[in-house]
Amino acid sequence: MGTMLRMFFFSIIFCVAGVLAAAGCFLMLAVSPLRFDNSILTTFGIHKPQIVGFLPYWLLTKADKHYASSITTLTYFGLMVAGDGSLVKLANPKEEEPGWTNLKGDTYRTVLAEGKKNHLKQSLLVVSGDDDAIRAMLVQPEVAAKNLVFEAAPIMRDNGFTDLNLDIETFMEGSPSSQLQFTRFVQTVKDELVAQNLGTLTIDLIPIALVKPKLYDARALGAIADTIILMTYDYHYLGSLTTGAVAPVGGAGETLEFDVETAVQEALKVIPKDKILLGIPLYGYEWETIGIAPESATIPGGGSTASTRRIADLLETCATCSASLDSVAKEPYLIYRENDYFHQIYYENEDSMKEKILLAKKYHLGGVALWALGYEDSTILRPLEEYKKSYALPFTY
Repeated sequence: MGTMLRMFFFSIIFCVAGVLAAAGCFLMLAVSPLRFDNSILTTFGIHKPQIVGFLPYWLLTKADKHYASSITTLTYFGLMVAGDGSLVKLANPKEEEPGWTNLKGDTYRTVLAEGKKNHLKQSLLVVSGDDDAIRAMLVQPEVAAKNLVFEAAPIMRDNGFTDLNLDIETFMEGSPSSQLQFTRFVQTVKDELVAQNLGTLTIDLIPIALVKPKLYDARALGAIADTIILMTYDYHYLGSLTTGAVAPVGGAGETLEFDVETAVQEALKVIPKDKILLGIPLYGYEWETIGIAPESATIPGGGSTASTRRIADLLETCATCSASLDSVAKEPYLIYRENDYFHQIYYENEDSMKEKILLAKKYHLGGVALWALGYEDSTILRPLEEYKKSYALPFTY
């Protein structure tokens, strides 16, 4: 009997020790500098969230935070892509394209060095929003793709970029043949990146492409790319006829046709969840309106972008401004009067950031992406610090 009690006692001790050891191991992983894509984690099915911070060249001087505690990937925005796939380095014969100029500048060199020191993955974004250039790419998609990677390769190697972010944005309708041509373009880019051992491929995807026939075959792109960033913002924009949430979590079927959560649900039908990053804006929009009620009609030409940094300053200095919450969209807004008109601002803050992170966790997404560093106030990034330390175990998926 005594032997059995001793065995039972030691079994309890060993079980407790095992649980404590496992907990300690997971705690060390959570606070370790290992990147989200480190093979030590992925081999065992453990994933840290990927948190991409887009850094546009025009915000380089305003992106003055220590972002290492909030993000895992720093994405430089960006270099323009021409219709033949080449990178645009001249805006005109006498002037360099600003994305190219700033990539070589001292300010970005400092940011790049700081990011490398803090184990951040570095991503180079190449962009086109020119429908004519995009149509030209699709004429010979494999050739354009090879031209793109040929020109991007030395830039990536010289600067330590290990990811290429492909941001080809258009709202053109997409026939099956044009979708196939774009898929060929993307597949060739991926193949060239692999062949030259340059790194991973990220694609930025507009949510409307998940429910309407645009240029993008989301299922095919999800199979090719390593990461898909859903640009789940601008549900209301500068030219909107009424004010409203920029990135409403809810509201589809009530006040909106489409919202952020619906976009995620649609994406999950065709794209692996661990590849999906939820796009989160660090800005809002300000409109002039005649009415004081939320979601009033806007005055044409009276809209402007409002960074969360500017909004925080406004809330501190404006005696008549107070924030309210759209409980459906889960996004704050404020309304104040100026002369004969009203100003309405819908924006993100620390609380709405928490809501977006909860959404990413709810659907077990690969992480989130922030547009854009330099827009943020002093508090909105705080929830990301804990999120970055978190991890997902294989049995939670």
